[in-house]
Amino acid sequence: MSVIKVLIVDDSALIRQSFRALLETDPEIQVIGTASDPFIAVQKIQKERPDVITLDIEMPRMDGLTFLKKIMVQAPMPVVVISNQTLKGADVALKALEIGAVDVMTKPGLSNETEIEESRIRLIDKVRSAFYSKRNTSTRTETNPASAGESPKFFKRSPIQQGIFSAQSLIAIGASTGGTEAIRSFLEVLPPKMPPILIVQHMPEKFTSSFAKRLNDLCALDVKEAEDLEPVQQNTVYVAPGNHHMAIRNQGGKTIIKIYQGELVNRHRPSVNVLFHSVAEVKGKHAIGIIMTGMGDDGATGMLAMYEKGSHTIAQDEATSVVFGMPNKAVQAGGVCTVLPLPQIPGEVCERINV
Repeated sequence: MSVIKVLIVDDSALIRQSFRALLETDPEIQVIGTASDPFIAVQKIQKERPDVITLDIEMPRMDGLTFLKKIMVQAPMPVVVISNQTLKGADVALKALEIGAVDVMTKPGLSNETEIEESRIRLIDKVRSAFYSKRNTSTRTETNPASAGESPKFFKRSPIQQGIFSAQSLIAIGASTGGTEAIRSFLEVLPPKMPPILIVQHMPEKFTSSFAKRLNDLCALDVKEAEDLEPVQQNTVYVAPGNHHMAIRNQGGKTIIKIYQGELVNRHRPSVNVLFHSVAEVKGKHAIGIIMTGMGDDGATGMLAMYEKGSHTIAQDEATSVVFGMPNKAVQAGGVCTVLPLPQIPGEVCERINV
């Protein structure tokens, strides 16, 4: 049994103590040390060689993003970023994911037994997911128009040829660990005219709003956080709000989005399975389902339901997945038509919607 060695980097003594207590309830996780700032963390990293780091973004003496950049250059390793559940915290967390953090979670609730147990499960899941992840260390060479001060929607031209598609077509995507960058990579190359695209990315509340705005700046399509009872529109991407499930329904001859809380499904809210099962029922053969990088099995039964209803289903391959958990489970369930490297998925989708 391999032990996952974790270093906790946080300026709060309470968080350091709480994280240690929560993580060490798992016999396969060993907290090898804690650090109250990045300078102490560097010493611990050199001495202890942790497998995973949990990193608070707001740190004294050196901010978390600067420290994360140094880690990714000098000693790349899986990092789970801990952020405040605010819009500012969400923006910073997304930047951390772009820099190379494997995953992000909000600071845990510790006020009662229910919150403590939920925090324990979530933290252990994040650390395990980070441990089993693969980071792509190749440097992106394309220009980032947003950082260059340009207007991204006009600056960036899509290499995918524009096609014709049915008015009934719809694309559904599910992802978790590593999914923010995989989804960005997929959407950036799509043309400005596409069927509605619905996305479930496992993210905390408020983070999904910042994620949608970030994608909207980078993509030719319009990207927004989904709203309850809004009809789906072509050329628009809908991101499920954090802490809410997203499904589709037929109403008055239109396809509408249903946003609701409900119980956790596959330990997630939003759940990929919730979206995929609804798409199977409403769209059937007119839908394309895509399952991307992520830990666990969320989306596997939903993708099988789509496949059985005639949808074309695609799984991201192991080589390009940060974690080949969700795609692999979908393949094992028998609901995947084709397995493709991430760069080939946009072309496959555009060919399929034009059939």
